[in-house]
Amino acid sequence: MKNFRTDLALEMHESQEGELSGVEITTEEDDGITVTWVEITDETGATAMGKPIGNYITLESQAMKFGDTEAHEEIAKILAAKLGRLHNLNENATILVVGLGNRNVTPDSLGPRICDKILVTRHLGEDVPDELKGKLRAVSALAPGVMGITGIETAEIIRGVTEKISPDLVIAIDALAARSTARINATIQMSDAGVSPGAGLGNRRMAINSETMGVPVIAVGVPTVVDAATLVDDTMDKMLSEMAQSLPQGNEFFAMLDAMQEGERYALIKEILMHDNMFVTPKDVDAVIYRLVNIIANALNIALHPGITTDDLNRYVN
Repeated sequence: MKNFRTDLALEMHESQEGELSGVEITTEEDDGITVTWVEITDETGATAMGKPIGNYITLESQAMKFGDTEAHEEIAKILAAKLGRLHNLNENATILVVGLGNRNVTPDSLGPRICDKILVTRHLGEDVPDELKGKLRAVSALAPGVMGITGIETAEIIRGVTEKISPDLVIAIDALAARSTARINATIQMSDAGVSPGAGLGNRRMAINSETMGVPVIAVGVPTVVDAATLVDDTMDKMLSEMAQSLPQGNEFFAMLDAMQEGERYALIKEILMHDNMFVTPKDVDAVIYRLVNIIANALNIALHPGITTDDLNRYVN
């Protein structure tokens, strides 16, 4: 297995050979939307996957990248329904939505931008419009920034707020890294195992999970970048495949590359690319992030507020 960078449990499972003990996976597909549920049930599975025990739900659809409003609404509905399966909220539950990441860096701005579109209601009390009474839960939103700007560990900020307001659930939203370019900006992962900010970029910070926060944590993320070394390695795989078809037998250059052990070529590429300090994002990331923010914010608002419709969101959320 190559030591590639990814935050997606699905990709970690795909990198393994054969069946894994302690890991269960199911997949369903509906109208171009693929939903995969990876459940890590014990420490054996957690060790093999490099992920904590828990449930990981992945939604995949290339429609996320484009301006397909109907597809986006369908994705939001499915996302809201799957979120409800990860954690059962009673009607009086209070929720803290946390947007991780740096608002000033577009591929990392997903979390803070989603917080801007969350229907926050904890402060309203009895001042809820009559037409929305009985439809809203107490929801707060927080975009704590990154340690490089605040000088404070992000998880410490969240834990401080959590201890003060005592939510029943924390939902942490973050930008992720993927191994496959096809999954960039076209995949949403949800997990009840929490999140370690920066893990996919090799900059692991203090985890945000039920152990550190003292309450259940659901992580929601989208891969917005891919490791440059992985991208080059994949390109070389395709080149070698083409070369095998076109070059004469016995070509020394092809034989040398083809004979390298798994991981050797990847390690060499990382060394050439300054120890793997580069990550790549698509050039249209600004427009795609805007679409993803709307999809995920709508899904969260629908899931967190019983009885809320898309029309309500258009009316009450700027």
